[in-house]
Amino acid sequence: MSKTALTKNQQIVFAALCSAKGPLSAYEILDLARVQREGLKAPLTIYRALDGLLEQGLAHRIESLNAFVACSGAPHTEAAGFMICERCGTVLELSIKTCQEPLRQLATSAGFHLHKLNIEMAGLCSNCGDSH
Repeated sequence: MSKTALTKNQQIVFAALCSAKGPLSAYEILDLARVQREGLKAPLTIYRALDGLLEQGLAHRIESLNAFVACSGAPHTEAAGFMICERCGTVLELSIKTCQEPLRQLATSAGFHLHKLNIEMAGLCSNCGDSH
């Protein structure tokens, strides 16, 4: 995969993801762009920019939240794992290299044709877990 330069819209969306304290939905990104007068006006524009960032390994989609985060080890295209705090919404990215191959083998042995592998774990982060 060759890395290409980011379009203006991708730069705006990537900057929003990088400065966010947590995952953002496409509509939250759009709202931020409107407030900052970035010129992005339509959800489709945001989704196209996000698709480009996902393709280049600069962002991840958190499926369970229907939201996006900047990749903490960007750029990469390996499978990723995420720990999602159910209380404060913090998302931590982690490497799943050690379990990636066994999961792929499990899928293959079941006759499943795996296209994408991401793991999402829900629970409490160290800050929230200490407070109960």
